Amino acid sequence: MIEANDPNLKTWVEVLDDSDFPIQNLPFGIFTSGDNGSRIGVAIGENVLDLATLNKLGYLSKLDISQSIFESKYLNDLIALGQPVWRALRQRISELLRDSNPELRDNMEDRRLVLLGQSAVQMHMPVKVNDYTDFYSSKEHATNVGTMFRDPDNALLPNWLHIPVGYHGRASSIVISGTDIRRPKGQTIAPDADKPNFGPSRLLDFELEMAFVVGKGNVLGNSVSTKDAEDHIFGMVLFNDWSARDIQKWEYVPLGPFLAKNFASSVSPWIVTLDALQPFKTAGPIQDPEPLPYLKFEGEKNYDINLEVAIKPENGEEKAVCNSNFKYMYWNMAQQLAHHTVNGCNMQIGDMCASGTISGPTPESYGSMLELTWRGSKPIAMPDGSERKFINDGDTVIMRGYAEKNGVRIGFGEVTGKVLPAT
Repeated sequence: MIEANDPNLKTWVEVLDDSDFPIQNLPFGIFTSGDNGSRIGVAIGENVLDLATLNKLGYLSKLDISQSIFESKYLNDLIALGQPVWRALRQRISELLRDSNPELRDNMEDRRLVLLGQSAVQMHMPVKVNDYTDFYSSKEHATNVGTMFRDPDNALLPNWLHIPVGYHGRASSIVISGTDIRRPKGQTIAPDADKPNFGPSRLLDFELEMAFVVGKGNVLGNSVSTKDAEDHIFGMVLFNDWSARDIQKWEYVPLGPFLAKNFASSVSPWIVTLDALQPFKTAGPIQDPEPLPYLKFEGEKNYDINLEVAIKPENGEEKAVCNSNFKYMYWNMAQQLAHHTVNGCNMQIGDMCASGTISGPTPESYGSMLELTWRGSKPIAMPDGSERKFINDGDTVIMRGYAEKNGVRIGFGEVTGKVLPAT
């Protein structure tokens, strides 16, 4: 067991029982405060531990990590140091924050310098995303979409049960939580029309996803096995892959989504390490037919992470519209990475691979408005008396996620985005 995951650990920092960020989590992010530049922080309770200042004060000196690493604009340079360094850093932070360790606990002046309230800092994109791939790995989601748009008796396309289907998305439009999203424009076509129209999307949707961040690259021409895949993953974030369903319907044949997806994807600011998530591994769905040899794996590769989506109208009360779980994914992350690289594709540190919409087996666990309202035929009632078939201007979509076991809750915080009218 990884020592920093010990469920018996306690911290001298105040952490509420329902906090996403206990001492067993210690996720990494990039923040600024006041006139100071970007630097690496770790979430603990309602606070951010400033690693740049912590290192300057000598608390991390034995790790021999350059000060410039802690003052980076992104986590990429830290991640590039390798898994042994990430683990040693997380272990050292865990030691400093334990209630039995007086090093930092009893130095009130240093505590004041290195512990900042999360509400007092500005979070930024945690990594520089060089490339982004979006998978399509929820069997329930793929079945629902196939049922709605194709043939209910043949909802899944012939290849779906054999390969983790994915497409290359737009890395430049991945934005940090809290960034407003402008309603996209494009071509759409009415059901009874023979020519398309141009204008703002009327069927703007969220997609409940999670994404993993690549922590170790591979050389062009080489592949990553399912056995080694988790050693190539630094951690995970919540991911809202905004989608314009009416634009998508018109454009996706023959080459898949384009304008319907590339306008924005929102991510949570804290990267929860794969190490912190180890206690929450679980078995995934039975895969039938049996995958080809390069996609076979041993052990448990899915993760039991509870997920929620809420919609908050402008000046209104939020309502939870979806409750799902990451464990429902048919194709797991190890298989996704193995498939992505089996042709020799070279992954780079900081690349993001999103799961695809995470839908469960019951209607309340569907991970998009397309499914929750079944193409708008079952509107969702909101607390203010209005209804939602899709996302309205002024709405804020909020996604949350956490894993819980043995009295320990490891959370991701939130990813939020408010929809603004089209220009």
